[in-house]
Amino acid sequence: MSLPPIHRGHPDRPGHSEDAEPAGDTQPAEHQGAGIVREEGAKLDFTESMTYGDYLHLDEVLAAQHPLSPEHNELLFIVQHQTSELWMKLMLHELGAAITSIAADDLSQAFKMLARVSRIMEQLVDAWDVLATMTPSEYAAFRPYLANSSGFQSWQYRQIEYALGNKNPAMRGPHRHRPDLLAAVEASFQAPSLYDEALRLLARRGIPVPAVVLERDVTAPYVADAGVTTAWEIVYRDPDAHWELYQLGEELVDLEDAFRLWRFRHLTTVARIIGVKRGTGGTSGVGYLRKMLDVVLFPELWEVRALI
Repeated sequence: MSLPPIHRGHPDRPGHSEDAEPAGDTQPAEHQGAGIVREEGAKLDFTESMTYGDYLHLDEVLAAQHPLSPEHNELLFIVQHQTSELWMKLMLHELGAAITSIAADDLSQAFKMLARVSRIMEQLVDAWDVLATMTPSEYAAFRPYLANSSGFQSWQYRQIEYALGNKNPAMRGPHRHRPDLLAAVEASFQAPSLYDEALRLLARRGIPVPAVVLERDVTAPYVADAGVTTAWEIVYRDPDAHWELYQLGEELVDLEDAFRLWRFRHLTTVARIIGVKRGTGGTSGVGYLRKMLDVVLFPELWEVRALI
């Protein structure tokens, strides 16, 4: 006959062993993640060291969103545009360096920078997909709080347009109330564009570029020239003989292609959210954006394709 198990604990506490550790002294098993952190020797005390947040100034960055309405969706609108401005800051940094490199005949550096600008534009294109999740009624709920503020007034975007050669002097107007911003925009307006420096490079490499183009007023809008088309045709008919110039031409085409996609997604997102309403900045909205799609930055690089 089998005997029942013997419990030597307190009679009122079945199963309690006199040999068991007191509950207060029980040590929980170490979490697997904590063990990995300990084994890796990760630094955990930042009392006297710079942290990730310190380096990136995240307190300031993450405190820079100030919705003016009680609407839930306004934060999306703010974050969308603030992140776009950060990407544009990097784009200007890379464009300026690329222009300087081309002027110095350092094309290996310029190619890297121009490729990066094109990838930044892809990021900006994809960002419109997030904003497109906002419905017309959601945007209409906080739109009055924007007053006349508009992306039309972005001074960084204006500098990008000027760096790429779309020199519209009227676009300096929205920045006249801020001398510091106007000075930055004016400097971009007065400087040779990316395409100006590319054409000067062709001439330095022995490709005949019309003097009227090389000596033109760089603050004037660029006008396509048949002689420039001929210059690019020389490059494109013999890529091996002019490989760096050929690669430069293709980098410029990649960049303009990405820029057009950015503009197009802007147009379709605005059309989806506000339709044909006028923009908060006073433009016709979708109508204005559609006109901007017709702007061609490097016209001869598109024309030459029909000649090859």
